Amino acid sequence: METERIGETVQETINLTPGFSRPLMDWYQVHHRDLPFRRDREPYHIWVSEIMAQQTRIEAMVQYYDRFMTLFPTVQDLAAADEDTLHRAWQGLGYYSRVRNLQKAAQIVAREGMPRSKKELQTLPGIGPYTAGAIASISFGEKAAAVDGNVLRVFARLYDIREDVTKPAVKREIEARVLDAMIEPYGEFNQAIMELGALVCTPGTPDCAGCPVNQWCLAKDPASLPVLPEKKRKTEEEKTFLIYTDGYRMHLEKRPAKGLLAGLYGFPEGEVSKDTTGIHPLPRYDHVFTHKIWHISGWLVPVEQGAMAQMYTPEEIESVMAVPTAFQPLYKAACSLLAERIIGRKQDRAKTPG
Repeated sequence: METERIGETVQETINLTPGFSRPLMDWYQVHHRDLPFRRDREPYHIWVSEIMAQQTRIEAMVQYYDRFMTLFPTVQDLAAADEDTLHRAWQGLGYYSRVRNLQKAAQIVAREGMPRSKKELQTLPGIGPYTAGAIASISFGEKAAAVDGNVLRVFARLYDIREDVTKPAVKREIEARVLDAMIEPYGEFNQAIMELGALVCTPGTPDCAGCPVNQWCLAKDPASLPVLPEKKRKTEEEKTFLIYTDGYRMHLEKRPAKGLLAGLYGFPEGEVSKDTTGIHPLPRYDHVFTHKIWHISGWLVPVEQGAMAQMYTPEEIESVMAVPTAFQPLYKAACSLLAERIIGRKQDRAKTPG
């Protein structure tokens, strides 16, 4: 494909399918990973896997995918799930707005059926152009591009594109090049590009010697591509959380329905006076979100039994409640102290001889 830029416009002349398409597909047949969501073309399976993979490495994601499908084997099961069960199933994946949108879309699909085209799929909550292209091509055989970070990187290197790949005009150019290169089955072609980006044409220094399309690659310095915008500095916040405990249970409360970690269980924020007698400090740590960093400190605070509502044992918490990753170090440190009987349980100590 010949491309000329005039200002912000892109003029394209489509040529014959590039020579790398068939070697890429042949490589994929031999080297692709055996992943559970690749064993059929069920759109629900493809959909869930693509949403999970947005912020999680595939190898780490598979165990969550298997658990999720055990709990919600059909789109109807997902549509009917209660909020706590849904959040608990997603625990460990983070970015919980994804699973809330997933359920909203599942409720629409359960009523109206699954859209079959990329354009129609994008009308569902949480489904953007990439996910829609993946579902439409893999499940329904549509000639639809699925351009994610892997694809942007691979094609920026193949065509030595030295402009910011996040710019709309450059994304459109890469999508046009993907469509130009696509051969049937289209879904398998999309997966082949993604797999190449995940296994060979990786960020940083790619394995050019092991690349099946190396002879067609125009990149003079592939490690310098793709060009990306400078990352914005994350905002930083100091956070102090209090874990109230009666020695057996600890206090958890549901966070507001909107905002960061919405609808999940966490510990209340609070301040600690200069006199910290009787309370125990918990290890400090940082938790990094997409746009901010929390510098977290915590205290284990004893209370009398029955003095507070919403008290839960570790067994209750781990069986039914979704505690986000941001709070997990606090929770685990508190559990260790309770197991060691460091705090609370005054009645136990009173019965100890000597």
